[in-house]
Amino acid sequence: MAATVFHFGLWSNVRVKAKRLFFASGVRELRACRWREGSTLTSSAARRMFIEFFKERHGHRVVPSAPVRPRGDPSLLFVNAGMNQFKPIFLGTVDPRSEMARYRRVVNSQKCVRAGGKHNDLDDVGRDVYHHTFFEMLGNWSFGDYFKEEACAMAWQLLTGSYGIPRDRLYVSYFGGDRTLGLEADEETREIWLNIGVQPNRILPFGMKDNFWEMGETGPCGPCTEIHYDHVGGRDVAHLVNSDSSDVVEIWNLVFMQYSREADGSLRALHQHSVDTGMGLERLVAVLQGKRSNYDTDLFTPLFSAIQQVCYRGCGKGMMDGKVVPTVKFGFHILTESLNHNAYPCVCVYRLVLRHILRRAVRFSTEVLKSTPGSLSKLVPTVVHILSGIANDEGLSQFLSSLKQGRRVIDRTLQNMNGSTVFPGSVAWSLHCHLGFPLDLLRLMVEEKGVAMDTEALDRLALENKKVRAQTQASEHDSCVDLDVKVLPELQGLGITYTNDLPKYQYSLGQDGRYVFLPCHATIQALICGQGLVPEVEKGQRCGVIFDKTCFYTEQGGQDHDQGYFTQEILPDVLFPVEQVHLVGGYVVHQVTATERLKRGDQVQLFLDERSLSIQQLQEIEKMIRDIIEGNEPVYIEELPLKVAKGIPGLRTVDEVYPDPARVVSVGVPIADLLKGHNNKPASVELCCGTHLLMTGEIQDFVVVSERQIAKGVSRIVAVTGAQAKEAREAGRVLECEVDSLRVRLTAASPSLPGIHRLSKEAGLLIDAVENTAIPQWQRRELSNQLKSLQRSSNTMIRKLEIAEVQCHHNRPPHSNDSSSVVMKTVNQYSDQAPGVMVMLLSHQESGKVLCACQVPKGFSAFSANDWALAVCAHLGGNAGGSDTVAKGTGSAVDIAEAIQWARNFAEGRMQQR
Repeated sequence: MAATVFHFGLWSNVRVKAKRLFFASGVRELRACRWREGSTLTSSAARRMFIEFFKERHGHRVVPSAPVRPRGDPSLLFVNAGMNQFKPIFLGTVDPRSEMARYRRVVNSQKCVRAGGKHNDLDDVGRDVYHHTFFEMLGNWSFGDYFKEEACAMAWQLLTGSYGIPRDRLYVSYFGGDRTLGLEADEETREIWLNIGVQPNRILPFGMKDNFWEMGETGPCGPCTEIHYDHVGGRDVAHLVNSDSSDVVEIWNLVFMQYSREADGSLRALHQHSVDTGMGLERLVAVLQGKRSNYDTDLFTPLFSAIQQVCYRGCGKGMMDGKVVPTVKFGFHILTESLNHNAYPCVCVYRLVLRHILRRAVRFSTEVLKSTPGSLSKLVPTVVHILSGIANDEGLSQFLSSLKQGRRVIDRTLQNMNGSTVFPGSVAWSLHCHLGFPLDLLRLMVEEKGVAMDTEALDRLALENKKVRAQTQASEHDSCVDLDVKVLPELQGLGITYTNDLPKYQYSLGQDGRYVFLPCHATIQALICGQGLVPEVEKGQRCGVIFDKTCFYTEQGGQDHDQGYFTQEILPDVLFPVEQVHLVGGYVVHQVTATERLKRGDQVQLFLDERSLSIQQLQEIEKMIRDIIEGNEPVYIEELPLKVAKGIPGLRTVDEVYPDPARVVSVGVPIADLLKGHNNKPASVELCCGTHLLMTGEIQDFVVVSERQIAKGVSRIVAVTGAQAKEAREAGRVLECEVDSLRVRLTAASPSLPGIHRLSKEAGLLIDAVENTAIPQWQRRELSNQLKSLQRSSNTMIRKLEIAEVQCHHNRPPHSNDSSSVVMKTVNQYSDQAPGVMVMLLSHQESGKVLCACQVPKGFSAFSANDWALAVCAHLGGNAGGSDTVAKGTGSAVDIAEAIQWARNFAEGRMQQR
């Protein structure tokens, strides 16, 4: 094929005319790539050609790749597609004042990680030649600009024109519809491909699985059309499209964003149609360089060379020979680990996944490639050279120890299975919980021995674990505010202006060291409950409140939202605590549970709270101190002239008179270095006349057991060390076990009122124990939150059971197991049904005890409820108390009929005396 220069245009959707519409002249032309087997076009050149095609030819704005750790999107662990950073545009929640709100046509190359969630390629890596956990996604987007026709034309022009890929090696697929969801086939896209010139036998329909793209469990989605490439050519292999063939692979996916997948599984139409396309750079380069495997391109070969040098020097055959599959997995997993933007493997949700990936790499390195511990770090320079990242092998030695121990457990279990081909799920779950083994790594290790995992048992154990924790997680993540594509247009249609949040910056530092915020008076512009706007909310309802202005900082930019409350001007003594604050589409939404009725137009005043340290901050403080202890840093002590000492950078002093010369204490850094300014690391240095340990390691351990805020941004911390710290941790573990036990028993408890009362009382006792026992403060906060949630649940169960018993009282006499509250509620119910009537109920218990409750009409002068209950209970040898209208008490009797007659006689006698 000769090299040519192409003019690129758009075809109309009228197939007969097939008219070509050319763009304005003066745009720089792109030279077509001469396609051939074994092309020398580099990956950098392929990427550059893609960007320039859309930028120069079609007026797209170039946007940088977003960090692979999503910002402000809790629904994703990692950026798994190029469109993630544009999600607010698709949902219509983008801040209209932001630069993103002006995007119409965009192009970029996005670094992606697919190692968890809906799009997880972790288990496919190494099993084929075109899946990766880390990859680059080339993409172009239209936000309410062009749609299907133009997107398909541009893609075809780039592939067959600029890149010069033969048309007879390409197939296209489109969405064939889904009757169960009421979605019709995308015949419009099929007609577009026919108009472009694609042969009918190469245009193939597929269902939801292959041609309806969804970013996650919820969020933007829509039908898509894919372009597939046949690595062999010269044949008709339509049947291999979407069949997991390594010879016919998808290279470009064009998604037409029309819907949003809601939490209930339904599809909601987006406010505007958009285009989201994605083409894996690795697959494109394999096509352009004439390689059947992505791993044989210049994106991977430098790294594999480094792996062979440090791990498997004897591998010289081909990327898919011998031990290549583990090698590929190992190599690319560490590549993924190395490239994440400052996302090191440690204990938090997304970083656990990174540690998981790194551990798989370590396992392949040591057990399959027989490398020595530490070999992974030798690959870092190569990875840095390829994509300028970093790797961290923190905790590697601990994992190697766990791997060795786990391998012994696995081998011993396999030996004792007596010919069984199913590995026990209980053993796998124990390894997962106690040694931190990822379950898929365990599955892989036993499969290598020809044994299957007992997935049914694993699923059951995981489900049980999930149920135990579900209640707490539900309370932590519960939110009724859903400001989405439906509500935003309503707000704008009502002319509600965006929230003015400039008052959040209007504060100063007072003379007493406290921050002073100016008063913020505001008006309620809108109330959101569920998925719609409401004119007012009643007491107890959770809702989102939008004011015309606010002094609250919203959760964004890595900073948590402010905490505080607001009051109505007509009810200044009633506080409305603000639970969450979010910025959505230019509106600041304050989530509250209404303590009184709220309505649109109410005048309020907003107040900010002083805040204590969060659980995460307390954990970080403990970790920082323990790191210093484990470092066993020396403590340097030296006397210096006071004037000289006060010149040391970072010197900590308190408001008191120091002797001259003064005693300077420095942890980890010689005082001479501090005086010379040669210190390049953080140092703890102070003036102190007290006695000090000579090495930090002698502290042994450190636990924060108390913390409270004494001024804005200033917290007083009480901590214990050494043996006391270990005792505090053990006490925390004991209480944690007791809370877990209570949760399990409450979840599995039979629905009996006495039983739930006992568990509720136990929760109260545990709350007191947690508050008054020396345990880690962060754990105290966690356990307190869990216990309060359990107590709320038990109280709800008690109320439901009491209501059920009250309803039963209508149809039966008092029961021997009634509680005083049930008896009282039954009296209330009878009184509501017969206003003006005096009611007394006596419940005879099995023990002989009598529960008494009564109610008399308001304003009744013959006797009060208190007089009546007190007289009856005194007659029964007990006591009672209450008010003029209601009262209750207890006594004891053998003959309940006699007690009832006595109570009736007392009432009738008093009425006759009136």
